[in-house]
Amino acid sequence: MELVTAHGARLAPRTGGHVLADALVAQGITHAFAVPGESYLDVLDGLYAVRQKLHLTTCRFEAGAVHMAEACGKLTARPAAAFVTRGPGACHGAIGVHVAFQDSTPLLLFVGQIPFAETDRESFQEVDYRRMFQPLAKWVTQIDDAARIPELVAHAVDVATSGRPGPVVIALSEEMQKHSVAVPDIGRAPVSRPYPDPAALARMTAMLARAHKPLAILGGSCWSEQARADIRAFLTANDLPVAVAFRRQGLYDGTLDNYVGDLGVAADPALVMRVREADLILAIGTRLGEPVSQGYTLFEPAGQTPIVHIHPDAGEIGRVYRPALGIVADLDVFAAAAAALPPGRPTWGAWTRALRALRMAGREVPDYEGPLNLGQVLRELEGLLDADAVMTCDAGNFATWPPRFMNFSDGQRFIGPTNGAMGYAVPAAIGAKAAFPHRQSVAFVGDGGFLMTGQELATAFHHGVAPIVLVFNNQMYGTIRMYQERAYPGRVSGTALTNPDFVKYIEAFGGHGELVAATAEFAPAFRRAVDSGRPAVIELRMNPEQITTRATIAQLRAGSAPKPLPKTKPKRAPAATKRAAGGARAPNKPAPKR
Repeated sequence: MELVTAHGARLAPRTGGHVLADALVAQGITHAFAVPGESYLDVLDGLYAVRQKLHLTTCRFEAGAVHMAEACGKLTARPAAAFVTRGPGACHGAIGVHVAFQDSTPLLLFVGQIPFAETDRESFQEVDYRRMFQPLAKWVTQIDDAARIPELVAHAVDVATSGRPGPVVIALSEEMQKHSVAVPDIGRAPVSRPYPDPAALARMTAMLARAHKPLAILGGSCWSEQARADIRAFLTANDLPVAVAFRRQGLYDGTLDNYVGDLGVAADPALVMRVREADLILAIGTRLGEPVSQGYTLFEPAGQTPIVHIHPDAGEIGRVYRPALGIVADLDVFAAAAAALPPGRPTWGAWTRALRALRMAGREVPDYEGPLNLGQVLRELEGLLDADAVMTCDAGNFATWPPRFMNFSDGQRFIGPTNGAMGYAVPAAIGAKAAFPHRQSVAFVGDGGFLMTGQELATAFHHGVAPIVLVFNNQMYGTIRMYQERAYPGRVSGTALTNPDFVKYIEAFGGHGELVAATAEFAPAFRRAVDSGRPAVIELRMNPEQITTRATIAQLRAGSAPKPLPKTKPKRAPAATKRAAGGARAPNKPAPKR
């Protein structure tokens, strides 16, 4: 679409629905995901007109549609659009907005709205979306004047992608979409990104030179391929040990000798204990939130452990932990600046090797009971995946298995909801295939989460994409069962599940199904699923007794399972700054399912 730029040029009138579709194209939006509704019929007609430039994916459930858009945004660093109808549609889609908010993912959610003349009458499906989404989004607005569509859509994209990225919600009043207006389109604005202060970089370098046990923690979103390469160059040149934040495994090559694991829920207890010894933290992109900080117990809020906090949003620096140095910078720009710094003379080689040794020891597969050793299966999967595979992960105890036993290489991506939303992985894998049709897309999901959004496989068939879904079946809500057995041993209430035949389920769609009940069956089954070229489900028949990677139900009931790490206070601070360590959750507590 050619933007109207000539001063005084005659503009052809367009309906609001067509103006909106053109506005998305003008902003470079290439993918939209929708469950259709009568509240935005005119927008659907506009999307038809731009179908060669903006691909519309028709989904089966609003939560699935928003999850697909969110995954697309995670992988491309540009917002995708989701469209839902008013009332029930918006409520169903809200979980995807919360995922995007906590995961710092750019996203546009458009909600059909009642005619604005009916406002405040509790009209059919009326909701005040500003009030509903205010805590969940960076910005919420409503368009009642079709002439303002280009302006408001352009601003929505700017808000979604600037600073800490996140979701924007735009309600579209029904009759506005029908109004005919003559208005020019607005293109993307060239905006200079925040560059790190050279003096701050010099101070960071000086602090690093004085350190003996430094640790880099990578987090955040919207890292470009070049930024990943730049930050890797900086970290390897300085032999810095690197941990990734919760579900940010895609940010760093896990096969490198300085990768030491993840600091999220179910982090390796041995790593967490050693992190307490660190004398300098480079927190790059991460908010240092509750999962990374192990329930706000890993560091002392007053700043006893020096932290250099690099983040694109100044409001996140010092939000919980007082840094020794805060650097406000776009992550891509910071990575380039860091890579250009002269390498130091690291004296912490033994420290880096010790942390790496912990990672390698944690990857050793125990001799789990039962015919299916899930740790061994995942080690085999690591060698079967394409070099650029995208893996999507749901929430639940099963989700702690891949990060423990698998290393993800530089070209691969591993994404999941940091807010612990179930039902994410299957639609996210479809969204990944929509964004990158030629890349292998593999979903990790439990039996509980699969039956929340597994019907989106119909979307995959409809649009001709073929994700591979690994269903970890232990016939229970595993995370809640684990808590239940710790608090009320043997009193199973509300956590058992009855499941269908998952192989027949996917075959009913016309897809490829496999049941894997023994370790040796997995690799051939996965190869057959890949070779089928169809959407596939591989059911992994887990041993329900093995409730976590480190404990069985019997051990939990007997009180002999590995205990969550104690809420130890950090190193003693001077009297003027000493505070008790905060946090209400045990450091090794897995993420909630919801």
